[in-house]
Amino acid sequence: MTLDEEYMTKALVLAERAYVLGEIPVGAIVVSPEGEIIGEGWNLREQLQSPTAHAEILAIEQAAKTLGSWRLSGCTLYVTLEPCPMCAGAIMNSRLKRVVYGAFDDKNGACSSVVNLFEERFTHIPFVRSRILMQECGDILTRFFRELRDRDV
Repeated sequence: MTLDEEYMTKALVLAERAYVLGEIPVGAIVVSPEGEIIGEGWNLREQLQSPTAHAEILAIEQAAKTLGSWRLSGCTLYVTLEPCPMCAGAIMNSRLKRVVYGAFDDKNGACSSVVNLFEERFTHIPFVRSRILMQECGDILTRFFRELRDRDV
């Protein structure tokens, strides 16, 4: 197992926390250049009734508090689902070095699926790696939405 896969496995555990709460199961962690997890988050939009309570935003905010700085230079964000435009903006504004994600988001993805904000002429552009544990990251989302549809029938 590669280091990226190990960290993505930890993000998947956080996605499970969201799943149990009835939230869209997305998990995220921020890892320092030294390999320490300095921030973690999972979707809490329903719990907090906040449109910005995405896993990535919560993990980035916690990492900034841990470091005592909004600059997360040299850090890597691992997230189970391709970031949306809001999260892509937070990624650029926090100066993350890398973004590693699992599943593509064909409806809201801002790293390649719908649009690639990291191809635009912004001040800071992170390196992006996708498809890490893509099957596992996609499976939890598929299971969640299948159960949601079954409840609504």
